[in-house]
Amino acid sequence: MNAYYLQSFGVVGQFSENISIDKVNFAPDPKSGRSTASFADFVQMSGVKGKVSITRSVFDGPHDDPINIHGTYLEVVGQPGPNTLTLAYEHPQTAGFPQFTPGDEVEFTTKRTMVPPADAHAKVTAVDGPSGMDHEKPLTTMTVTFDRPVPAGVETGGTVVENITATPSVVISGNVFRNVPTRGVLLTTRKPVLITGNRFDGMSMASIYVSADAYQWYESGPVADLTIRGNSFTRPTGPVIFVEPTNQVIDPANPVHHNISVDHNAFDIGDVTVVNAKSVGGFGFTGNTVRRLDGPNHPPYTAPLFVFHGSSGIRIARNHYDKGLNIAVVSD
Repeated sequence: MNAYYLQSFGVVGQFSENISIDKVNFAPDPKSGRSTASFADFVQMSGVKGKVSITRSVFDGPHDDPINIHGTYLEVVGQPGPNTLTLAYEHPQTAGFPQFTPGDEVEFTTKRTMVPPADAHAKVTAVDGPSGMDHEKPLTTMTVTFDRPVPAGVETGGTVVENITATPSVVISGNVFRNVPTRGVLLTTRKPVLITGNRFDGMSMASIYVSADAYQWYESGPVADLTIRGNSFTRPTGPVIFVEPTNQVIDPANPVHHNISVDHNAFDIGDVTVVNAKSVGGFGFTGNTVRRLDGPNHPPYTAPLFVFHGSSGIRIARNHYDKGLNIAVVSD
């Protein structure tokens, strides 16, 4: 399938289940003279269950990110009862669609730390809010009732809520990313993720970006099992792999993200940082090859390959580095 022109988002999955994209050419028609095929993301997945599989496709010339997979944080703005909260969409472009159904499990998260308080899960028993079908109710707020009292520590204006039932496992394999003015893959889901066998060529920002954001876009949530294996990153902008949750309080003993493995990839880079990661518990960088684009006869690079903030369990081993790279590990 050729997707030559997409007026806005290309493929949107929202509260869907088990989505596969295979052998799709997201690129402008070579005969058209155009340099872009979309005015936004090629693939946007929000609140999807089951498995998202994106394989053997080309992502060439979007105006925004080729792939973005996430949930949505809603902020606590009121508590009308012991088991009930009023929740709000906080990003100005997010409104009008339902976020929870009875039986869904949610997790409460403290905005300043981006980690859950104690006893942070509950199940939804009732929802009163937008339907996605009409304008009869407010489009940005909803009242949600749970099967238990709201946990201690949940605060109006200081806590966000994520639907963790609507989070997918993800496989992104065998794809090509090129002519991208933004990031390559944005991804935040707590289910297992495998990014393997892809070619990232000349990304203008991070090739792989992991956030968990309760201050700007409100795209949830943490990653708990992310493997980046057997990919090639050519001519990247640094950092190539960027992990940046929005927590204001950084505590290495209570990280936002867990268990990220980067292994057996090839990085052909200029003078850039390969990994910049914040608030990760368990980060491995093993068996990778890092090469200089300009060769060893030029002045040595100065940018450290690795930068970590408030992270623990870092393992960097058995990698091959060209001469003249700054293999320092900067950690605070």
